Amino acid sequence: MSDDFPLVGWREWLNLPDLGIFALKAKIDTGARSSALHAFNLEVFQRDELPMISFSVHPIQHNTRYILQAEAPLLGWRTVRNSGGYLQSRPIISTSVCLSEYQWLIELTLTNRDLMGFRMLLGRKALEKRFLVNPGGSFLLSCVSSTCITHPSSNTIDG
Repeated sequence: MSDDFPLVGWREWLNLPDLGIFALKAKIDTGARSSALHAFNLEVFQRDELPMISFSVHPIQHNTRYILQAEAPLLGWRTVRNSGGYLQSRPIISTSVCLSEYQWLIELTLTNRDLMGFRMLLGRKALEKRFLVNPGGSFLLSCVSSTCITHPSSNTIDG
């Protein structure tokens, strides 16, 4: 079976190209069903009669000065049990995620993860039938190149 799926570590570098987010350190979390992205300043609006959501992201761990703005079609709301065990209603979007040479669509909940160690969790629904997880390894499939880190984005705010 290990020959069928690539091996990932408990943390990996991801890109969310549809959102303009690159070199995002994510926790690979098989204990979480849903994937979650740190987001704040959530604003729901309509565009061409379709529900949309705009939001801000602190993509760099332990850095609240660097802010990216993003928007995506709003799929709906999902009740999720947060890390404290409480039920929370979260907006859901669909976006592509890139991990090494692999790219696929995932559903992503938006929530404030400022107090959490990672800006993103990649949950088991996004991982299933794609990867095997080695909980003792880090960055087994990904690395950050200088082009990812220094690539300027038009949706960047550096406060």
